[in-house]
Amino acid sequence: MFGLEALDLARIQFAFTISFHILFPAITIGLASYLAVLEGLWLKTHNDTYRDLYHFWSKIFAVNFGMGVVSGLVMAYQFGTNWSRFSDFAGAVTGPLLTYEVLTAFFLEAGFLGVMLFGWNKVGRGLHFFSTVMVAIGTLISTFWILASNSWMQTPQGFEIVNGQVIPTDWLAIIFNPSFPYRLMHMATAAFVATAFFVGSSAAWHLLRGKDNPAIRTMLSMAMWMALIVAPIQAVIGDFHGLNTLEHQPAKIAAIEGHWENKGDEATPLILFGWPDMKEEKTRFAVEIPYLGSLILTHSLDKQVPALKEFPPEDRPNSTIVFWSFRIMVGLGFLMIFTGLWSLWLRKRDSLYTSRPFLYLALWMGPSGLIAILAGWFTTEIGRQPWVVYGLMRTADASSNHSFMQMSITLIMFVVVYFALFGAGLGYMMRLVRKGPKISEGAETPDGGPGKQRTPARPLSAADDSADADHDTPSLTKEI
Repeated sequence: MFGLEALDLARIQFAFTISFHILFPAITIGLASYLAVLEGLWLKTHNDTYRDLYHFWSKIFAVNFGMGVVSGLVMAYQFGTNWSRFSDFAGAVTGPLLTYEVLTAFFLEAGFLGVMLFGWNKVGRGLHFFSTVMVAIGTLISTFWILASNSWMQTPQGFEIVNGQVIPTDWLAIIFNPSFPYRLMHMATAAFVATAFFVGSSAAWHLLRGKDNPAIRTMLSMAMWMALIVAPIQAVIGDFHGLNTLEHQPAKIAAIEGHWENKGDEATPLILFGWPDMKEEKTRFAVEIPYLGSLILTHSLDKQVPALKEFPPEDRPNSTIVFWSFRIMVGLGFLMIFTGLWSLWLRKRDSLYTSRPFLYLALWMGPSGLIAILAGWFTTEIGRQPWVVYGLMRTADASSNHSFMQMSITLIMFVVVYFALFGAGLGYMMRLVRKGPKISEGAETPDGGPGKQRTPARPLSAADDSADADHDTPSLTKEI
């Protein structure tokens, strides 16, 4: 059907499930750190605006965290069901790395998550803040181990192959493989940027609807400061990541650039736009800038970038896809930098919260970070093809022996269940965002806040039945 085989459906299924899953950890990473900052600012300044925002975003964090856990479990099972030969080949490396993620990050998050969500009036301020910080650290530790495993698949080292299986010989070399530092920083920073624009978009939506209060303004202000500072940093990290990829995966860079062949000693141009044709081995309708490809990728005006024709056809990634996924990511990155700079200019003119053109831009930029993450992930994973472990095991040799019919049925089931389950979850999360933070109007937390006012041990028995229950009561269970 459509020229697809069981292997193609297995790849589509994995791409589909990971595309859903990666959105939730990205927001979880950013929101966890955002919540830690909000609570820290509240404890330092006693400004109730930060407390109100903490309660508001903690509900959204809880829903997002739950969906991330559920979708992540599916990813783990697919290694055994659809990619059993990969698990047999490289399981001695990837298995322990994923286990370390559970033992360190997930247990840390799970251990403190309950205190963070339900312990506001039950534990002291210091312990509650510590729990929030631990959850934030847990999300970053999780990122560490997941990226270590995936980066090893991109740039494997620290092993030997015995009887057709990878045997670890140096765990430090495995974990800190050549691409790991760049990919870890790139992903973590992307999560912060994506969350910033998610928060900024929600604030812009409320301001455009006339809901203007200190909490909404603080949301927009903090989001734009993050965009202004972190988006340019992400561009610099991306440049270093590109240089590392050129060194270790030159075919991927050639595919990203749509660069087919070098001409004599001429420097490599940068192809801004075009349509790479894998069959004809050329990029149609190419719009080029001379020398710029060499300048960006080698930081010189005379060095050449490896071309696709230097690699056997069976070892070339699909340039048509990664050429455009990369440009979507970079284009959105430039828009993020522009949004941050515009916010600074408006801030100096004291019109950040009233400029409707800017607010509309901030609103529509809400999903930009998540789209950029997906585009970057497609570039990374499709650009690694045809290898599942770069240079060691081909994707075609990694899949389980399933039939086309089996893969078709499971793919259809995944699509239906995911859109129904996570569609409902995302819809509920957006309802919480549209509701906006509830303002305490200057009222202090009864008896001084966390650790002072005691509530029943059963969270549900303390929940307010009103839809507009005050944030100071532990009514989060009702929302979840």
